Amino acid sequence: MKKDTLQFKPAPLKREEVLGRNVAIVGGTGGIGRALARELAGYGANVVVVGQTFRDADMANIGFIRADLSLMSEARRVASLLPAESLDLVIFTTGIFAAPKRQQTAEGLERDMAVSYLSRLVILQAIAPRLGTGRPAGRAKPRVFVMGYPGTGQAGALGDLNAERSYRAMGVHMNTVAGNEMLVLDGARRHKQFNVYGLNPGLIKTDIRSNFLGGSKFVFALLEGLIGLVTPTADDYAKRIAPLLVAPELEARSGALFNSKAQAILPSPGLVPAHIAAFLNESQALVARTDASQPA
Repeated sequence: MKKDTLQFKPAPLKREEVLGRNVAIVGGTGGIGRALARELAGYGANVVVVGQTFRDADMANIGFIRADLSLMSEARRVASLLPAESLDLVIFTTGIFAAPKRQQTAEGLERDMAVSYLSRLVILQAIAPRLGTGRPAGRAKPRVFVMGYPGTGQAGALGDLNAERSYRAMGVHMNTVAGNEMLVLDGARRHKQFNVYGLNPGLIKTDIRSNFLGGSKFVFALLEGLIGLVTPTADDYAKRIAPLLVAPELEARSGALFNSKAQAILPSPGLVPAHIAAFLNESQALVARTDASQPA
């Protein structure tokens, strides 16, 4: 990752910057998403998390939408339930790694592509017209943060996004990485009523790699134990990145990408508008397969 020339250091988080703000975290029931939910809620934000298992009933200002985000029908339902009009922040953290052998959802999509990228695409597009339209006047624009691994040089391989002709786990996952960076870059150009940013947390000890290891609990525990020795925890990252989420310096910088230390980084080479448009068009065609109201 190459750093951007324009840098700033976010000021420490202040309660008054977060108190009463409305936040949605898609993927906020585990890992980094859950850590961010608890961090922001601890400063007084009203947070709604989307996922499968709710673990934070002890915090009164964290709400819950249960959903299986491997299904685009569920992503559409989530979009309809989110109070988009009142949201100040939307954070996408949900994701897995592709399995050693191809996994397919009930809707016919490769599972990593569905969970880690396409569900985000569906939700973002569905809430975009409503996002922030009912908030009090005078606030900064609503902000969308897409978590992945932007700035790492992944441009995405067109032609077989659903990995139906050939399957390589890492190749599939790198397509989700590229897709999420494109959501940021395209979103910043397309949407002027809200801002879009990308977050690259680097290597963090979470459950995200369990699928990639084929379900081996021993190997997963060993790997995550080693990772935990040399990397920050999800809670550490949440405390470090939370001030960035509300930093006033971001207001005029839609499309910016940030590394694990909240430093601005450059986009991946090759993500030019024509390539982004082709990738998103192929993505939309995959999503359209799952909508019973459209032709197969």
